[in-house]
Amino acid sequence: MNDSSDGYSSKSAEFEKLNFKTKLAYGAGDLGPAITANISIFFLLVFFTNVAGIPPGLAGSILMIGKIWDGVNDPIVGMLTDKTKSRRWGRRLPWILYGAVPFGIFFFLQWIVPPFGTDSNGNVWGLFWYYVAIGILSQTFYTVVNLPYTAMTPELTQDYDERTNLNSFRFTFSIGGSILSLILSKIIFSLISDRKEQYVVLALVCTIISVASLYWCVFGTRDRVMAFEAKRIQKEEPSSIPFGEQLKIVFSNRPFLFVIGIYLFSWLGVQITASIIPYFVVDCMRLKESDVPTVMIGVQGTALVMLFVWSYLSKKIGKKAVYFMGMILWILAAMGLFFLQPGQIGLMYLLAVMAGFGVSTAYLVPWSMIPDVIELDELQTGQRREGIFYGFMVLLQKFGLAFGIFIVGNSLQASGFKETAIGQTTLPIQPESALDAIRFAVGPLPAICLICGLVLTYFYPITREMHAEMMLKLKERQKDC
Repeated sequence: MNDSSDGYSSKSAEFEKLNFKTKLAYGAGDLGPAITANISIFFLLVFFTNVAGIPPGLAGSILMIGKIWDGVNDPIVGMLTDKTKSRRWGRRLPWILYGAVPFGIFFFLQWIVPPFGTDSNGNVWGLFWYYVAIGILSQTFYTVVNLPYTAMTPELTQDYDERTNLNSFRFTFSIGGSILSLILSKIIFSLISDRKEQYVVLALVCTIISVASLYWCVFGTRDRVMAFEAKRIQKEEPSSIPFGEQLKIVFSNRPFLFVIGIYLFSWLGVQITASIIPYFVVDCMRLKESDVPTVMIGVQGTALVMLFVWSYLSKKIGKKAVYFMGMILWILAAMGLFFLQPGQIGLMYLLAVMAGFGVSTAYLVPWSMIPDVIELDELQTGQRREGIFYGFMVLLQKFGLAFGIFIVGNSLQASGFKETAIGQTTLPIQPESALDAIRFAVGPLPAICLICGLVLTYFYPITREMHAEMMLKLKERQKDC
């Protein structure tokens, strides 16, 4: 049925190139999740151990529980967005529209140290359960806004190279948001001396920016999304496939399994490095806490600039070659950090820039592969199920990240790491065993993850030529319908 009352043309969804305004609005949708995720990745473990006074093992467990739940709710939200029907907002946009404010509120509450969390004996279990509960709610609403957003890519364009370009806009905002959050943290940490107050102010500012950017995305992409919806509902929908059969189809899609693995290992490298860098800068390099954002800006700033370079090169030499070039530089940087000594500040920043080359490809390449996998599934089954593919991709990736964070936290605790007691104004001196654990987590551990990602990328089967053939067959099928 053609619903012409909303005035959306199905032709534009298929033939017209995306305009700059729409690309900009789509990119803005990743600004909020990027700012909040970046602050959490870099500072939440440090906040738990050095501000809230939680031992690193328990702190790692809090983050692991949140990540596991974050992964569990991804396929649930993914399937629900596939089934959502709104004549005004389509399938994905209602979730972002109504989830933005709760997303901001529960992110902010993660950075509060409640007065009831610690008893007279120094027991921190009250804090533990508070942060577990808030973490679960925060991760729920993160999924509510972020998963529908990521599933929008195939609905905005079906062009192979334009998707890479669209993801360049997305990750420009993503990495730009990460850099913005680090600049804000450096300013706030410099102006405010009290650690608790530092994080409360930082969280409040990031919350306001995040919610506003999500609304920009909703209203800026609505016309394009609804044009795709008008085209989609004109076609007779095939009968739905039972959930168990969907799982069988998803995990029998061989390229999809490769993309999951590539994404998992890439982001394990990102997550582990980001979580341990604050400890590395302060405890191993003996710098101040206010120097941490500067180091991370070196990584993220390089990653932002290289997004445009890698996007251009991917059209010339392909996604695989781009991924290999970036990851090899990152592996060399990781191993260099392992051997770095206090006083080698210039070399530290050079290695941070080298790592940024690889971080950029970790953002760009896996996400530009997943729409190709979805179209292969459509060719095989006759259905478009973006939600379930994105949901299960992120589910498995977050399970891996949860395990990685848990290992890092418990490794620090096993190595004798000393957390900061509540009210303590200076950071404790760490034993040599803890410093060795930090060095291993910043160098060899992420390097191993990245090498595994390179192996999977080498065998990834979908090429530009194969994708062109797939799209030709899909268009022929549409003509026959």
